[in-house]
Amino acid sequence: MARSTFSFEFFPPKDAEGEARLWSAMDSLKSTAPDFISVTYGAGGSTRDRTIRITKEITARTKIPTVAHLTCVGSTRDQILEILTHYRDAGIKSIMALRGDPTGGPSTPWVSTPGGLNHADELVALAAEFGDFTIGVAAFPDGHPASHGDFDLDVNVLVRKEELGASFATTQFFFDASRWSALVDRLRERGSNLPIIPGILPVGNVKQLVRMSELTGTPIPAKVLQRFQAVESDANAVRALGIEIATQLGQDLLAAGAPGLHFYTMNSSSATQEIYANLGIAR
Repeated sequence: MARSTFSFEFFPPKDAEGEARLWSAMDSLKSTAPDFISVTYGAGGSTRDRTIRITKEITARTKIPTVAHLTCVGSTRDQILEILTHYRDAGIKSIMALRGDPTGGPSTPWVSTPGGLNHADELVALAAEFGDFTIGVAAFPDGHPASHGDFDLDVNVLVRKEELGASFATTQFFFDASRWSALVDRLRERGSNLPIIPGILPVGNVKQLVRMSELTGTPIPAKVLQRFQAVESDANAVRALGIEIATQLGQDLLAAGAPGLHFYTMNSSSATQEIYANLGIAR
């Protein structure tokens, strides 16, 4: 049986103080020997330049394999090829190919960039044509907001991305392991072998959780939300509950055959470290 992978995600900091926090979290999490780190873009590609710089620095400083996010937002085809060249020259071997969110966020209309791409499958195809990269894509156990509940459409999109060159997927955060199993089962019925790595969010702030749910279209199960709301006024209790829920979800997913776990760290290390310890992941 293959060893479970363990990975985490950061977002580019907005200022020097945020960057210091990122490197502090990075240093702390290095002890867990992650299989890879991913670095996001902001909505509308707003942190593209910082993403490129931070990803290159992480690769150089930690030697941990780094997955660089790449989106269609605000870039022409030639600019995307230029970014791919930057990544390749920095020693980055993997990218996460995403359509990306418009500047106003996921709920705002998509605006095409003249000379650019409009869908993640186009980006996968371009990156595969460029060569030199392992290509990851996004998966949505609770359904992509643009699919409006059409689960088969989501499966079709993932199969298409695999056909074009994607070799793994990481999911949006979610709270019900059965949703991951349902997605994987449907993919396997279609003959897909795409590894689907579940994404887990260690919740540390209830308002932030609700905001992220609204932005991404990810539903929060009523029982989960009620548990968080019951302790919302106690930051320590929220953090402890977030670790408890994430640990249980991780255990359920690994038991269900998940190939690994991907943690949305929110640029903080301590909760992820505790969950890692609770799960007893063998390295």
